[in-house]
Amino acid sequence: MSNVFYRSSKPYPVAVRGEGVFLYDDAGRRYLDGSSGALVANIGHGRAEVGERMAAQAARLPFVHGSQFSSDVLEEYAGRLARFVGLPTFRFWAVSGGSEATESAVKLARQYHVERGEPGRFKVITRVPSYHGASLGSLAASGMGARRELYTPLMRPEAWPKLPKPDPARNGAEDAEGLRALLEREGPETVAAFMAEPVVGASDAALAPAPGYYERVRDICDEAGIIFIADEVMSGMGRCGSPLALSRWSGVTPDIAVLGKGLAAGYAPLAGLLAAPQVYETVMGGSGAFMHGFTYAGHPVSVAAGLSVLDIVEREDLTGAAKERGAQLLAGLQALQARFPQMMQVRGTGLLLGVVLGDLATGQAFETPGIASRIGAAALKRGLITYPGSGAEPNGRGDHLLLGPPLSITAAEVDELLALLAGALEDVLG
Repeated sequence: MSNVFYRSSKPYPVAVRGEGVFLYDDAGRRYLDGSSGALVANIGHGRAEVGERMAAQAARLPFVHGSQFSSDVLEEYAGRLARFVGLPTFRFWAVSGGSEATESAVKLARQYHVERGEPGRFKVITRVPSYHGASLGSLAASGMGARRELYTPLMRPEAWPKLPKPDPARNGAEDAEGLRALLEREGPETVAAFMAEPVVGASDAALAPAPGYYERVRDICDEAGIIFIADEVMSGMGRCGSPLALSRWSGVTPDIAVLGKGLAAGYAPLAGLLAAPQVYETVMGGSGAFMHGFTYAGHPVSVAAGLSVLDIVEREDLTGAAKERGAQLLAGLQALQARFPQMMQVRGTGLLLGVVLGDLATGQAFETPGIASRIGAAALKRGLITYPGSGAEPNGRGDHLLLGPPLSITAAEVDELLALLAGALEDVLG
């Protein structure tokens, strides 16, 4: 009998080794990691230099509590990270995972307004669908019906107004005016922040607004005096072909950027946020402390992993590689779309790509349970790991497949991924 509390009752293969874009189980089977786990393993598996950097840090300084000490590795990493993403004056708040990071961003936005003498600002506007994490606060912020439903009684709905998702077929600036209308209905004096994924991940595979959308969002947030939080947990750190996905929209800078997943690329738990100078200075100039914290925040070994990952991303230009290999993968998916009409939409940016599965006649994604999970299972049987999802829309629709292999994937490995996916599609769709 196993004592492991698994996430579901399905059988799990036991992984024993990772190398590049491949994982191997205890039966000797090889799997191409077409989703980097949950779009985490950005640099690929088995990079010995990352482990060596972590071991050296653990031998020298394994832990300090953030309320008592800083560390040289945290100081170095914060500076390098801020420069890498193009926000050199921002301050880095380190945590262990994306849910902690988005929840930290929400609490920081709330305290910012309290310190400014506006305690009536408590609402955080997010979109439907969206996914900001699994902790109760980050789940309340999420617009993802399938994951929220069980826990809805524990949430305070009036604190989390929801905006409809962007429509990439519309004029971006006009589409963003929905935020202004929602602010007027809620009362802008009650709203602390607007949080959005620049390119949507798990809830609506690789959906991105049209040009002009975030430029107008930035203006609306400034006019209303609210914090704009860019949730780049999945889309950041080069995955979309740029350090931050938000840079696709000209001249837009968030007040808080949330990062995770690719920070330590699966080698250690690491996430965090970058806060603009005015946010940091307002909080520190008020009570003198951010009223929040986690035991393992800024853990030196995790931060050392982050430094090593950043070394690799910069040295190998994995941001540029994501753009190049992403274009190859997108073209291959579009070719498959011509063979399989159930692939209603194919879209994405860099190596954050999605397939919406649905009925072209109605223009609607399939309802839950749909076919994404069946395609995912067929792909796994063939040796390809994907990221299927469904049920994020309020009506139970939203059947999709998310693809996001390591940024280190080669052209030949992209071709192998596409061949394995084609076989899985043939198995399920005929």
